[in-house]
Amino acid sequence: MFMETDSAVCECCGLREECTQEYISVVKSEFEGKWLCGLCAEAVRDEMKNGRKKGSRETEEALKAHMAFCRKFNSNPAVGVADGMRQMLRRRSGDLSSSSEASVCSSPKKFDRSSSASLQ
Repeated sequence: MFMETDSAVCECCGLREECTQEYISVVKSEFEGKWLCGLCAEAVRDEMKNGRKKGSRETEEALKAHMAFCRKFNSNPAVGVADGMRQMLRRRSGDLSSSSEASVCSSPKKFDRSSSASLQ
């Protein structure tokens, strides 16, 4: 079964994930129309559970608190450098895996059964 996916960006930390539209809708309905990655969603739920404010604004207050935390964390220049390194390594590992696959597929077999049997 093929399921269509869409790219979703966490409104707290900026993480991009491929998710089904159904999952995106479920998450958005839980967090006032905002899509959150799994880690941020758990942090907001924890904030709601442990927060002192109860009532209808509970989700909104927990979202604001966590988004403020993420903004503070993401404003650190080291985060940008780490993100750049992560992207570079992903691209590099993709290049290496595709080129090694190509070389394995295009290289002729060095030993067949009869030649390897004659080496014994």
